[in-house]
Amino acid sequence: MTNEKALILVDVQQGFDDPKWGTRNNLHAEENIAQLLAYGREQDWLIIHAQHLSKEECSPLHPAKPGVAFKQFAQPLPHEKIVQKHVNSAFIGTDLEVYLREHSIEKNIIVGLTTPHCVSTTARMSGNLGFATIVVEDATAAFPLMNHKGQFFSAEVVHENALASLCNEFAEIKKTKDLIK
Repeated sequence: MTNEKALILVDVQQGFDDPKWGTRNNLHAEENIAQLLAYGREQDWLIIHAQHLSKEECSPLHPAKPGVAFKQFAQPLPHEKIVQKHVNSAFIGTDLEVYLREHSIEKNIIVGLTTPHCVSTTARMSGNLGFATIVVEDATAAFPLMNHKGQFFSAEVVHENALASLCNEFAEIKKTKDLIK
C-alpha cells in the first residue's frame, strides 16, 4: 500500500432501493461513489466495503433478503476488505480499526448510505479514534425521518443536519470533485 488513505464504502447495498425507506435526496450519490471508487483504486487507496447485516427479518438488509447484496457498481474486488456489521458503526464488532492501523492509514474518506445513520456513526467513531476523516456530502444520501413529536423532516433536511453535526468536530465535509484531482 503506497497511500495512507482509505475509502470506506458504507452500506452501498441494494436494499436501500426498497420503497419502504421513502424518497431519498441526492439521487446522484451512486454516480459520485462510483467515481470515487474508481479514483481510489487508481490511487491505490485502501478500499473497504462495510455491509450491514440486519437482525430484523423484515429489513431489506437482512442476510436472507436479496437487498443485502452490494450494488452492482460497488462490487468488492478480491483484495478489497469487507466488514460485516449488525449496528450502525463499521467499527463495532469488526476488525476495521485494527485493519486500518495495520495498513498505516491516517485518513478515512467515507461515502455511502445513509448520512444520518451508518455514515454518521462510522465517521464519528473514525474521528474519535484519531483518524483524519472526510465525509463526501454528494456521495452520501438520506431518507425522510419523523421525530418523537411526529414532526416530518425531508430527506434533504435530514442530510444537511447530519452533515452539520459532523462538520468541524468529527469530520471534514467535502464534495467528490474536491477529492478527484
